[in-house]
Amino acid sequence: MSRIAKKPIPLPQGVEVKLQGQDIEVKGPKGQLSWHVHDHVEVFLEDGVIRVRPRLNAKQAVALAGTMRALINNMVTGVSQGFEKRLLLQGVGYRAQVQGRKLNLSLGFSHPVIYEIPEGITVETPSPTEIVVKGSDKQKVGQVAAEIRAFRPPEPYKGKGVRYADEHVVRKEAKKK
Repeated sequence: MSRIAKKPIPLPQGVEVKLQGQDIEVKGPKGQLSWHVHDHVEVFLEDGVIRVRPRLNAKQAVALAGTMRALINNMVTGVSQGFEKRLLLQGVGYRAQVQGRKLNLSLGFSHPVIYEIPEGITVETPSPTEIVVKGSDKQKVGQVAAEIRAFRPPEPYKGKGVRYADEHVVRKEAKKK
């Protein structure tokens, strides 16, 4: 069996889990998330921990058990602590500003880029060149951060663009005469 699937998921204080058939609902201080668990995987709740086990002894069922365990663990972590991604803007005149449910970006285009912030996600701009994307759903936080980065990915010559805070951009040498 998958080593990841064998590991139980402890429930932190203030997190409630509801299991109804193959549907799991996790509620916590940061929000509420639900997921439909694959039919090849069995999920149980026993004395404060969630356990995941494959129903069949097939290779796909074992792999799905590990995947479902990771997804459920991300749900528990999301509703208790939340997730965040930091983006940095690098370039002359590159700025970000939150206005209500919209993110206004100046990225060197002839027009401002306006990004509509989806439900369940909060975006903050502690400084004009820094964006913090927060939320309880790990997939949604990563998707929003990737969509913002896609407006102007970092280019390899000067490094200008939108990058993740922990991203290293490999720089190229300019053309020589």
